[in-house]
Amino acid sequence: MHSLTQFVIALLLGGVAFLIVARVVPGFHLRGGFGSAIIVALVYGVLKMLLQKILIILSFPLVIVTLGLFIVLINAFLLWLTDKLVERVEIRGFGALLIGTLLLSLIDWGFMLLVRNGAIF
Repeated sequence: MHSLTQFVIALLLGGVAFLIVARVVPGFHLRGGFGSAIIVALVYGVLKMLLQKILIILSFPLVIVTLGLFIVLINAFLLWLTDKLVERVEIRGFGALLIGTLLLSLIDWGFMLLVRNGAIF
């Protein structure tokens, strides 16, 4: 698949993931519809692309000691940062942040399997 096509598919699926999380997780709210979800997914995706690996390297001892579970907290931090940067998303409380992070990760993993196996496009 062409890289632009992959980017568009990832962005659309990210928007769907944020809509699902906003519907399921109490305290996790999106203002607006699918367009807002796309914007939030774009910001979150850019933050993950730019910062996730750096934060994992900086916290590598904690990642090792927790058998990788510290990465969930790194992703939660990036989602919190997205909440602070984008007015279209509001996450109330650490519980909503943590559950939202876990659910986004699961949905992303599921979408990745579907795309990789050719079930989507």
